[in-house]
Amino acid sequence: MNADHPQVVEVWNNVFMEFQRLADKSLIKLPAQSVDTGMGFERLMMAVSGVKSNYDTDVFQPLIQFIAKEAGVLYHGTSPATVTDLPTTENEKTDIAIRVLADHIRAIAFTIADGQLPSNVKAGYVIRRILRRAVRYAFSSLNQKQPFLYKLVPVLADQMASIFPELKAQQAFVTRVIEEEEIAFLKTLETGLRRLDALEDAARQNGNVIDGRTAFELSDTFGFPFDLTALIAREKGLTVDEVGFKKALEEQKGRSRGDQETEQSDWVTVRDTDTPNVFVGYDQDEATAHLLRYRKIDKKGKTEYQLVFDQTPFYAESGGQIGDTGYLESDFEKLRVIDTKKENDLLIHTTLDLPQELTAEFRARPDAARRTLIRNNHTATHLLQAALRRVLGEHVQQKGSLVNEKLLRFDFSHFTKVTDAQLREIENLVNERIRQQIPLDERRNVPIAEAKNLGAMALFGEKYGEFVRVITFDKDYSVELCGGLHVANTGSIGYFKITTESAVGAGVRRIEAVTAGAAEAFVDQQLDLLAQVREALGNPQHLLTSLEKQTDEIAALRKQIEQFAQQAINQQKTQLASQVKDLNGLNFLAAQVQATSADDLKKLAYDLRQTTPNLVLVLGADIDGKPQLAVMLDDDIAKAGKLNATTLVRELAKEIQGGGGGQPFFATAGGKNVAGLPAAIAKAEALVAAGA
Repeated sequence: MNADHPQVVEVWNNVFMEFQRLADKSLIKLPAQSVDTGMGFERLMMAVSGVKSNYDTDVFQPLIQFIAKEAGVLYHGTSPATVTDLPTTENEKTDIAIRVLADHIRAIAFTIADGQLPSNVKAGYVIRRILRRAVRYAFSSLNQKQPFLYKLVPVLADQMASIFPELKAQQAFVTRVIEEEEIAFLKTLETGLRRLDALEDAARQNGNVIDGRTAFELSDTFGFPFDLTALIAREKGLTVDEVGFKKALEEQKGRSRGDQETEQSDWVTVRDTDTPNVFVGYDQDEATAHLLRYRKIDKKGKTEYQLVFDQTPFYAESGGQIGDTGYLESDFEKLRVIDTKKENDLLIHTTLDLPQELTAEFRARPDAARRTLIRNNHTATHLLQAALRRVLGEHVQQKGSLVNEKLLRFDFSHFTKVTDAQLREIENLVNERIRQQIPLDERRNVPIAEAKNLGAMALFGEKYGEFVRVITFDKDYSVELCGGLHVANTGSIGYFKITTESAVGAGVRRIEAVTAGAAEAFVDQQLDLLAQVREALGNPQHLLTSLEKQTDEIAALRKQIEQFAQQAINQQKTQLASQVKDLNGLNFLAAQVQATSADDLKKLAYDLRQTTPNLVLVLGADIDGKPQLAVMLDDDIAKAGKLNATTLVRELAKEIQGGGGGQPFFATAGGKNVAGLPAAIAKAEALVAAGA
């Protein structure tokens, strides 16, 4: 419509919703038709302000001016003639980079403050891709070789303090997460850009197209998303084989997981009622229930059924607490409920069979013993969060949790490893509250403002209604908004024990713990292990002293072994250097050698390249019964493009029933057939002779 002209902008649109599309693709009229209307705030600002771009409005200018000042450049407000054109001047290139940073930091910072951290999966991967795209612009167009994006967070937080106070409240955390993401990506960015530069000549010879598998390797090895590779390629006048990339990606997905396609039928109504299904599990451990609707689910070749009842004591997975399992009993049968989840306010019970009599009255009974363990772990999670805030500080915020019958897992904002002394203090605080036998204070339908006045902890990213449920264990210790199941008295938990503390992402730590019988079993297991260690060391009087002595002796022996291995490598290096021969004007050597690790083989290859100019080197080794190949080319040979280490090693790897890859000048491969090493070494000369 606008022919990609940047001055033609849609400010407002309306979507008329009339139909629901069923699983068979047919359409049925919605019971209530509606109109969804949406207006772009930034575009409206542009219109009323009389400027030519969103970025010229007060929404973006504070960020833009800050970026320009920090980067030591000027912002000129230039842009290409159309949105698809590449920048033609240095000013356009710089201005585009500044706008990208100003735009992307908003999405990144708001999303992290809302609880979604960068990761390699799902929504977290989207944020990571946006962040890395911004880092690349800062690196390439603004010459920012050190973390830069994180500096924008205070500017944005101040600007949006009255609109999005969550960002201001978590400013330090969001800043730290972004900075650590930048540090991690910058370590690989420069290497990846050099790799792309090295691929440019090959792409020119391939019709100005970067091979799809190479683009996938950049993504898989260097963390370059496809769109980033495509963007850099476009700036170089190249394109990327997207079909080949997708094929390589799908092959990897097929290797890493089986087919996970799920098909579901439409809901079948059994009882037509306007009354919503009700959860009664806070007050009842079992209840009478009538089936309202069901649907069939086919997943991985297995059939399941999802059932919705008028009321249920089964807790649906929510807020980190796992869903209930149990039984549905009628006069005709007994069905096992394998999971309970929530979908669009429906409490859905999953079974392997459909009830024989759909209109029967059912007795719904969750697993009582399992539910007791879940209650223990959920309440312990609340006690843990309160202890963390007391010991580590008020900056601690929940970033994720899992509560099931086996353990509790709690992710929280904190920038450093929790020390052993701090863990012990946290653990002691929780157990102290357990021994105090604090009764549960549960309040339902509390106005959200009143709940916050009570000091209730709310989770960033959680959407709360007008009325909430408040769970309190001592008003001066733990007050939280929560819809989960809890013990009536903390004494029921019995005992709390932390099992692990670890990092799960930038600025996020994870604690796993167990309670009650599982906690006692864990302690018994650790004591048994300690007894076994003592016995293995001959029951020394001073265990730590004995262990330190053993460790020192082992370290000394390892050092000797490394020295012997280095001597052996040096001897081989001297022998191999004498075996280099001329092959079509190249110094060529292919040999099977002795190596104790892939690193040894790599070091030997690099050492030989340093001592022998114009070298084409192929080494093979049997490392712990597994064949390993390494191909090394002199830099000038690799740049000439006639020979490529990756191409050579992949061809040679066929002889050892394996595969590999690497860079144009150095590549490695592993395989299954050690007996094929001599054939691979023999094959190398013919391949090099043909390529040279």
